[in-house]
Amino acid sequence: MMSNKLAAGVNAQVGNELSASHQYIAIATYFDEEGLPALAQHFYKQSLEERDHAMRFVKMLLEAGAAVKIPAVPAPKSGFKNAAEAVKLALDSEMRVTAQINALMDQAIADKDHGNKNALEWFVNEQREEMSSMDTLLRMVKRAGESGLFFVENFLLQGGLSEEGEAKEGAE
Repeated sequence: MMSNKLAAGVNAQVGNELSASHQYIAIATYFDEEGLPALAQHFYKQSLEERDHAMRFVKMLLEAGAAVKIPAVPAPKSGFKNAAEAVKLALDSEMRVTAQINALMDQAIADKDHGNKNALEWFVNEQREEMSSMDTLLRMVKRAGESGLFFVENFLLQGGLSEEGEAKEGAE
């Protein structure tokens, strides 16, 4: 069983993940409109991953016998000044989601809920990878500058970022 407090937090996290998914769509469309298809594809993929995370949380609730209450999500930000602003928003989002998941983990530990603590460990590890990957991408975009985004595009087309957020071997 899942405590009411943890269930409320997990339900809120479903909304947080769906909100992140929508934000990534907005970022992807920005890059699509700017003629940067590899960056657009990267963020479309990120959007799908966030939706999948929301569904994992829904499953977690169902498996624990808790009620699923999917919250409304706010409209995403759009209209970015430049690529760095868009990627910085993505990194900020990952940092916020990490704090939210850590709070869920803290609640599971406080509840002595070992089953849900174990389920949350997957998200903790996933967030470490997501933050590292987004941080690397932001540093690359800043270093390249607007006129050098072709190099970032090429990097992503050659295999992009590994799951650990590190450049894949052979990709330069």
